[in-house]
Parts: sequence; C-alpha cells; structure tokens
Amino acid sequence: MADQKKQFSKINELRPLDSGLNLTVKVVNSKIVAQRGRSQGRFAECLVGDETGIIIFSARNDQVDLAKEGNTITLSNAKIDMFKGSMRLAVDRSGRVEVGEPAGFSVDESNNLSLIEFERIDVVV
Repeated sequence: MADQKKQFSKINELRPLDSGLNLTVKVVNSKIVAQRGRSQGRFAECLVGDETGIIIFSARNDQVDLAKEGNTITLSNAKIDMFKGSMRLAVDRSGRVEVGEPAGFSVDESNNLSLIEFERIDVVV
C-alpha cells in the first residue's frame, strides 16, 4: 500500500471545495500579503501553475519560504478554499509543501482559475 502511486491533479481539473489534492506546480510569482508579528505568522499569495493553467496558492508561515518565484513545488493533500467566490489552493497542517526538481513544463498563464467567479447556490432538499 505504501508504494501506491499518488494521483496527481492538473490545475484545470480543480473544482470548488476539492480536497486531498496532489499537484506539482511552478511558482510564477509570490507576494507577501501579511507580515504580522512573529506569533501571527506570515502569509503570501503565490501564483502557481502547470501546463493547464494557474491558480493562487495561499502560502502560510514556512510555506512562504518554499513558494519562491521560479521554484517547482509539490503540494500533497492540498485543498481548494473559496475566497470571495474564487478558488484558492491551500495546504493545511495535514498536507505538505516540498520544493522539487525544476519542472519540464511551461506554465499556461492564459487560464487563471482564480479569476473565475463561482456563485454559491444553496440547494434546499
């Protein structure tokens, strides 16, 4: 069971509220959003992508150091958070962010999934 290959997703397959995602992405750019006191932690919004599209990755604390522009990172057990109707990729304590070998793909920056607005519709059953 331990040597079972992880299923890797592509950016263009991501949907609102997906979880348990594994992705290999390149960091296109990264900007620190909040640099509060040491106890509050650090937060950066990073534009990451693969050959199918790009999405904003919300990096926190140690993840900020790994998600540097130009790095290829592997996200394990990532999830999609919704922020003002748009998707953000995030990795919480149950997941991992690791810097890997430079990826052999070119990022498709024309397909930004974080620019797609989703409307929340509550279905009454």
